[in-house]
Amino acid sequence: MSEKMDHSIGKKIRESLQADCQSCFGLCCTALNIAASSDFAIHKAAGTPCPNLQSDFNCQIHSKLRDQGFKGCTVFDCLGAGQQVSQTTFHGQDWRKYSEISDRMFRVFPIMEQLYEMIAYVAEALSYKVDSSLFNKLHIQLEQLQRATDLEADALLAIDIPNFRLPVNVLLLETSEQIRQSLIVKTNGKNSRKYDYRGVDWIGKNFKGKDLRATDLRGSYLIAANLQNADLRGVDFIGADLRDANLRGADLSSSMFLTQMQINSAQGNHQTKLPSHLNRPSYWVD
Repeated sequence: MSEKMDHSIGKKIRESLQADCQSCFGLCCTALNIAASSDFAIHKAAGTPCPNLQSDFNCQIHSKLRDQGFKGCTVFDCLGAGQQVSQTTFHGQDWRKYSEISDRMFRVFPIMEQLYEMIAYVAEALSYKVDSSLFNKLHIQLEQLQRATDLEADALLAIDIPNFRLPVNVLLLETSEQIRQSLIVKTNGKNSRKYDYRGVDWIGKNFKGKDLRATDLRGSYLIAANLQNADLRGVDFIGADLRDANLRGADLSSSMFLTQMQINSAQGNHQTKLPSHLNRPSYWVD
């Protein structure tokens, strides 16, 4: 059975999950609630278009977002949920021309966004060399999630997202434990240090140059932490807050469940090593 496992499928799917803003009707600029903060210069209620959204759905300050207080916009990544809602769920209907669909479209978008997030995680898990039993369970879960993205709008609105997440979380945790344990044994031969730091508060802490391989940092607070030149291979980053974390020169090449949004919120440079499915932010400077 193990011979039939094709781990490249998961990698290909994960790398294909990219936002295509030209095929979306500005849903992230309209459907989501925005609270004025250090990330956003204004408050905007869900369903209300951002004042910077133009009639062609382009942003009039796109090249100056960070300078004008909209750093959060440069961090956001829908993974392709926007174009799926715009072009598939609502068949290319522009909410400005068809105002009767606008409310449903705006409510569907956050649901689709969460489905795409789960697909990204499960696809990544399938790219790892897990045992055949786990691989098969992940593959079944991926197919269920993919089918859900093709549902009609009303069916999507009826989805119980927390219940969707439960089996996904179980499988991702099992994946993390399998992969990280194999890395621990490979690098150290035994558990020579603590690896479980789930939910830890490391805000502003200094881990420059530290070997943190295979550490579980799920849900951890790494805001403004100094991880410069740290070895972060095999680290589980699900739900970790990396805002303004210093990742300059850090090795995240095989970090687990790291998202583009997490990378976009951090600081790095050309020496930062990223997984193949993530892009280096244009605003990272040396």
